[in-house]
Amino acid sequence: MTLKLAYENVGAPDLYRRGLRPETAPLGVLLVDIEADLVIRDGDHVVMAEKLFPVAELARALVGWLDGDRDDFEFDSMSYAESGEVRIAGSAEGWRVGSVSAPGVWTSPVGWDVLVAEIAQFVKAVRKDVMALGVEPDLIPVF
Repeated sequence: MTLKLAYENVGAPDLYRRGLRPETAPLGVLLVDIEADLVIRDGDHVVMAEKLFPVAELARALVGWLDGDRDDFEFDSMSYAESGEVRIAGSAEGWRVGSVSAPGVWTSPVGWDVLVAEIAQFVKAVRKDVMALGVEPDLIPVF
C-alpha cells in the first residue's frame, strides 16, 4: 500500500474571527488556527479523516520529530485534550501511521525513507500554503 498525508481547504477562519491578522498573530494562535481537512490514507483505505485539523501545528511537530531521534511520534496538539491524534509507530516491519481516535487502525508498515519522503512532501505543501495566507514561512522550519 501507499502512505499518503493529504489535506485540502486550508484556511484560518478562527484567526479572523478573533480580530487577528496572519502577519501579526502570535505563534501559538497561528499554529492552531491554520487548519485544513486532513486525510491519512493507506492506498485507498482511509486511516484517519479530520476536518479543521491544525495542519501547521502538525507540520511543525513532524519537523521537530524528524530532527530528533527515531522514537515513536505522538502529536501533542494544543487543539486536542488527548495526545496522539496523529501517531507514528516503528516496528520490525517498518513505520505505521494511525490515530488515538481510531485505536487499532494503522497504515501498512513502510520504510523510514518512504515515511520521511511523505512527511517532507506534507511539510513543503503546508509551508507553501502558510505563505499564501500571509504568514512567514519560518512558522514551520525547513526540513
